[in-house]
Amino acid sequence: MSSVHDWAAPNPVTENRGGLIGKGVARYEGALKVTGTAPYAYDTPAPSKAAIGVLVTASIPHGRIARIDTAKAEATPGVLLAWTYRNVPAQAPRGHKENPRHQRASNPALASERVEYFGQTIAFVVAETFEAARAAAELVEVSYESEPAVVDFAASFDLAQQPPGEEDVHIGDVPTAMAKAPVSVDETYFSPLQNHVQMEPCATLAWWEGDKVTVHTSIQMVKGGQHALAETLMIPSDHVHLLTRYIGGGFGGKGQSYDDLTLSALAARALGRPVRVTYTRQQMFHGTIHRPAVSMRVRLGAEPDGRLTAMAVEAVTHCAREATFTEHAANFSRSLYAAPNRLTGHRLVRMDLPHAGPMRAPGEASGMLSLECAMDELAEKLGLDPIELRIRNEPKVDPESGKPFSTRQLVRCMTEGAQRFGWERRNPKPGQTRDGRWMVGMGMAAAIRGNFLLPAKAGIRIDADGTVTLRQGMTDIGTGTYTILAQIAAETMGAPLEQVRVEIGDSDFPPAPGSGGQFGAATAGSAAFEAAMNLRKALTELAVGDPGSPLYGGPAELVTFENGNIAIENRSETLAALVARAQPEGVYVEGAITPATDARDYSQHTYGAHFAEVGVDTVTGEVRLRRMFGVFAAGRILNAKTAKSQITGGMIWGVGTALTESNLVDPRFGSLMSQDMASYLVPVHADIVELDSVFLDEADDKANPMGIKGVGELGISGAGAAIANAIYNASGVRLRDYPMTPARVLEGLVAAGR
Repeated sequence: MSSVHDWAAPNPVTENRGGLIGKGVARYEGALKVTGTAPYAYDTPAPSKAAIGVLVTASIPHGRIARIDTAKAEATPGVLLAWTYRNVPAQAPRGHKENPRHQRASNPALASERVEYFGQTIAFVVAETFEAARAAAELVEVSYESEPAVVDFAASFDLAQQPPGEEDVHIGDVPTAMAKAPVSVDETYFSPLQNHVQMEPCATLAWWEGDKVTVHTSIQMVKGGQHALAETLMIPSDHVHLLTRYIGGGFGGKGQSYDDLTLSALAARALGRPVRVTYTRQQMFHGTIHRPAVSMRVRLGAEPDGRLTAMAVEAVTHCAREATFTEHAANFSRSLYAAPNRLTGHRLVRMDLPHAGPMRAPGEASGMLSLECAMDELAEKLGLDPIELRIRNEPKVDPESGKPFSTRQLVRCMTEGAQRFGWERRNPKPGQTRDGRWMVGMGMAAAIRGNFLLPAKAGIRIDADGTVTLRQGMTDIGTGTYTILAQIAAETMGAPLEQVRVEIGDSDFPPAPGSGGQFGAATAGSAAFEAAMNLRKALTELAVGDPGSPLYGGPAELVTFENGNIAIENRSETLAALVARAQPEGVYVEGAITPATDARDYSQHTYGAHFAEVGVDTVTGEVRLRRMFGVFAAGRILNAKTAKSQITGGMIWGVGTALTESNLVDPRFGSLMSQDMASYLVPVHADIVELDSVFLDEADDKANPMGIKGVGELGISGAGAAIANAIYNASGVRLRDYPMTPARVLEGLVAAGR
């Protein structure tokens, strides 16, 4: 394993002689997507006519199937099969893992008569056409024996328990420090259940060739999906060829496989022909994961000068009864502000609801809605500017671990953002600025998101015509992975960007962890960089050892790669000429990245600061975003265009989190009230009128060889809190229950006499 000290040495990416790193390159696959020629999973051509599968789902939250009858469905013209738990082909038990090295365990469909949540798949119909399959699915007759269900989170806090394997983190004595604190805040904030609502629903096309299955599916983690299907079908993983080349949004919701993958493969084997399966939009809300609701108690104690003496951040969240997941909404706070007495912890309520799971910035997105508002409340009590309060509590080292920060420009994010945004024009007294019937105010919040590097591999090849092809089992969920990998390969090889091809999303390629956790670009990109460096070495050896090359016999350490050429000082030839002459079959090498042995000696994060100005309608309680600005520090930026797209997309999501986004549970059925894009409200173009962001110059040589970090989740972290703080500054209404709908704001205005 390497050391972070090795990563500090100059390399082709950090030197960036070709100027491709940081350039705002248009998306590699953009033309394919806008012309409709990028085949998503459901659209992929099948080798022969595909049958169509439709899922039938449960209408109770907890109990068992007393009777299920598919006779009428099977009698429908065009129907090829109808399965329930009684006749579905054998699968491995849930959670079984035959191969201990597999990333995911078995995930069987239609496993038993038990119903664990509303929307669970209970039957599956396949027919010649979608219309026939859908009509037949509606003819499946089912009755249940319902059992008492826990579906009301707020009424179930007494069931909360510590998550398995976790303990609260105590440093110092929080109760004593809070009791002695001259100024304090002790408030509870609530963020609701939310859904991913990707544009592309989960879908799979599957077919078999002998004992091997090919699946085109929409999933963020290639190896995870391949391993889960292999374990479920009880076949070797190399008998599963999984492809996920184009994905219409993931946000964490496609980080695991669902019943579409399992049932399409089973049905394709049973029928001996390809089978397509997709979730409907309504089924996506229940059949896939969601962000759980979080109730967060925040306690802050401070001296009159604003220095924190105590900080406690405690979260209660929920998960499905049979699938443990903890929204670690308190973890981010462990590295954000200095305080000698500290407490962070989580409690988990197991409920009879669809599965909870990761959603963009899991932990930070919910947690920062709480702490960053509590800091605003504390600043007001102290009579301090909110930025000044944060600066006074800026830690010199990680407050919990004591480790040095690899880089930390949070203060600069706040101060530069304030200057650019015009923060000095903010009136600190709420409710003082008017624009007709609108009350106008400003708010800000800090942002933090951890930085991660995971093991990954990549393969790279150069052919006789000079084409460089990078292959990797990575995914692109709309973040720009194709593009940044092309930039890394081109810059490292000194080749024109148009000479580089990128092929990803294939389980036959060298593995990468996939897209998620803001680790994708750094991890996959570092492996691609290492592969390209190995190709440089191989071509160098080829050139200096080839009597036909002008570089023959030259010192290898002086070889350079630029403009598609390989050179030593004034001697050069094109890469194409070298390969065509010396190794016409092409040169292929692989590279790998693993975390450095001493990387954990540093506390690694990305940072930012959000600034928002809102208007609050005094008559209706409506909140309108007037402008929003963010400043971020996230390592070396690979692509200015796609990075800004990611960060501003997160900011827009934060606006929705603060103002519109939530889903309620119907206590009668354990179902989600909003089940489509019409009723699940997210911001639209008219809601986002003036929003911008900038990145600070930064390179973190403790992160990876290129000094890069992720940006996909940083943009949403803290964004909603800036909106909430702006609402308070505008109106004097402090809401702690998200989203801040017109009805809630109006109620607050009435209560405040405004």
